[in-house]
Amino acid sequence: MRIIIAGAGDVGFHLAKLLAFESHDINIIDMDDDRLQYISNHLDVHTTKGNSTSYKILEEAEVSKADLLIAVTESETTNISTSIIGKSLGAKKTIARVSNTEYIQRKDILDLKSVGIDEVISPESLAAKEIKRLLKENALTDTFDFEKGVLSLVGISIDEESELKDKTLVETAYLNPDYSFITVAILRGEETIIPHGDNKFELNDHAYFICQPNGVDRVLDLAGKQRESIKNIMILGGSKIGIQAARQLSKKYNIKLIEQDRDKCFDLADSLPNTMIINGDGRDVELLKEEGIDDMDAFIAVTGNSETNMISSLVAKNHGVPKTISLVENMDYIHLSQNIGVDTMINKKLIAASFIFRYIRKGEVVNMTTIHGVDAEIVEFEVKEDTKILEAELRNLDFPHSAIIGGVIRRGQGITARGNFTFEPKDRVVVLSKPECIRKVESFFK
Repeated sequence: MRIIIAGAGDVGFHLAKLLAFESHDINIIDMDDDRLQYISNHLDVHTTKGNSTSYKILEEAEVSKADLLIAVTESETTNISTSIIGKSLGAKKTIARVSNTEYIQRKDILDLKSVGIDEVISPESLAAKEIKRLLKENALTDTFDFEKGVLSLVGISIDEESELKDKTLVETAYLNPDYSFITVAILRGEETIIPHGDNKFELNDHAYFICQPNGVDRVLDLAGKQRESIKNIMILGGSKIGIQAARQLSKKYNIKLIEQDRDKCFDLADSLPNTMIINGDGRDVELLKEEGIDDMDAFIAVTGNSETNMISSLVAKNHGVPKTISLVENMDYIHLSQNIGVDTMINKKLIAASFIFRYIRKGEVVNMTTIHGVDAEIVEFEVKEDTKILEAELRNLDFPHSAIIGGVIRRGQGITARGNFTFEPKDRVVVLSKPECIRKVESFFK
């Protein structure tokens, strides 16, 4: 595909990085020379300096030949204008990043396609949905269900209580006698490990598994963790993400939201009738204690300041809150936040880039997700007739070493695949793959 990305910020860069592995023809437009130079040094893409709302610049980038134009600058107005102008100049499809959630909620009435915008995405809305998903299990750092839970991706941290600590995958095989789960990734510091038999679980690792339904409880037992229901949640920050998270979560949980701006608190009280709004500084430990931090089941920090979010999440953890989620906008802090003890990090720019990536890949794969901080994609393929994956048992397929098959969904049942497993047409196969070998993985399903 010929793809033009307007905006060389974090969303544009991460998206270009994902797409560059796919061998697409990518051109990035931005006005910042330094950003474009950085991207040119790190990725095999074309760059065009200029304003993406300019006819001349879009024509220079050959927008008339573009299969897709993605506008992800920091300016909502620029993104909308770029998409409309780009479509009129011949771009086949357009995606615009917006911050005003009305564009998402009233898509049916606004009919943006009629003006040239095929899809709108809101990083804030996507982040709020991600928070809701992550709260399903407070003992897990990450969770994602395939086919309504017949297979699940789960993440845990390896601590002193874990039976897995200091054991290799081979040494832990006896702990998984019915093969109800398979280890698909280990995050150690900033390194993503696709594990094989001799890889060892170490203290403070984040380990990820694909599980059958009974395997989730088994993983929790091995990690020394217990399932507990979530009732009380504290949200720090009346940001767009905080507001949307409170609006969605207050239907099911008791929510307290702390916001420093007094005037904003009055607006929040009007727009969030089912949420208790507290005016105060979330960095004030005494305030958090007064508002019952010790009784909270989850703490979500989504202010505009990454440092505040991380530190307040650590304070919450120190007060015994089982689940902490921190919005980390500074890309350099992504791994740091996990390593210092914050349960789960979210970054709205990475979420947005991954969403667009899934949108582009729609049709080739059944499902796709990412794990925060992990340099890999979880992809679900459907097995077609006469494909390479059907040619032999799994162990004899020469499957890429930087990828692993986590499980198979066959006729509505989840199966964890061992070496002697043979695939059938219509199987749905869940694969974790590093970006650089995803093309090779795809070749087994084409």
